[in-house]
Amino acid sequence: MSKRFGGEFSPNGPRDAGRPRETVTAQRLEVPSFKGRKPMRHGAKLNILFLLPLVAAGVALFQPVSGLAVDLAGAAALMLSAWLTRDGVRAEDAFDERKVARRPAIPRKVFGSVLMGAGVGLLVFGGQWNMAAALIMGLIAGALHLASFGLDPLSDKGLEGLDRRETDRIARKIEEAEAVLAQMTDAIKRARDRQLEARVQAFEETVRQMFRQVEADPRDLTAARRYLGVYLQGARDATVQFVELYARGRDTQVRADYEAFLTDMETNFAKRTTAMLTDDRTNFDVEIEVLRDRLTRENLRIEG
Repeated sequence: MSKRFGGEFSPNGPRDAGRPRETVTAQRLEVPSFKGRKPMRHGAKLNILFLLPLVAAGVALFQPVSGLAVDLAGAAALMLSAWLTRDGVRAEDAFDERKVARRPAIPRKVFGSVLMGAGVGLLVFGGQWNMAAALIMGLIAGALHLASFGLDPLSDKGLEGLDRRETDRIARKIEEAEAVLAQMTDAIKRARDRQLEARVQAFEETVRQMFRQVEADPRDLTAARRYLGVYLQGARDATVQFVELYARGRDTQVRADYEAFLTDMETNFAKRTTAMLTDDRTNFDVEIEVLRDRLTRENLRIEG
């Protein structure tokens, strides 16, 4: 007699016992939110870059010993080029999203172009033992790589009228906060729960709205310092502790407590960002009122 297969995480299994069918169905259909997220640029080209060294290494296995060593060195250079290029594209995307940012310390895409040229040159040299052909093909490959992916950002990006020290202070604080968010993302992935990953992504998007506000008005950094430091680190630590507890038995109460914690944190960050926007509006209204009074005393008028 046939027996229906089912388990803890199957629909209507022990995990869903006693819960309304509508709730179970809704949770099964829930997918991560991609609001505010952009697809990575050059995704297809980057995938090809990672495929090339694998093909080169496979072909190298059919070469004589001398050619094998040169071809494997070329394949290694291509793999390192792909890795640097991908990180360079990510760094440039993060640079473009911010209003205040420092240029990448290492020009990864430029180094990726150099390694691409070196890798192709080694592969050509190992196959033909022709130095001139290897140099020419290497130069062409490096130039095409640079034309495809472009240069890394070569200068810092800040606000006009803001001194370098203030710009560096804001950029450094936001970079530190972004690192904490990255650690939080890595931690929640260990829970292997897509719904929780989506929940953390939504919280991170709320935090990044505060980043943008601080970049737009550096005076808000003082008001946001505790949120971008103590509170954000607390959220990361709570996430790490939750994952450790949840991995032991996937306790639904622990999960519910963590989701409630995320909701509270997201609400507080959103309120703080809104308050900063309100303060900016209040300060603007006060400045306009002071200007009106001054012009009135000088027998002038301001409309509006």
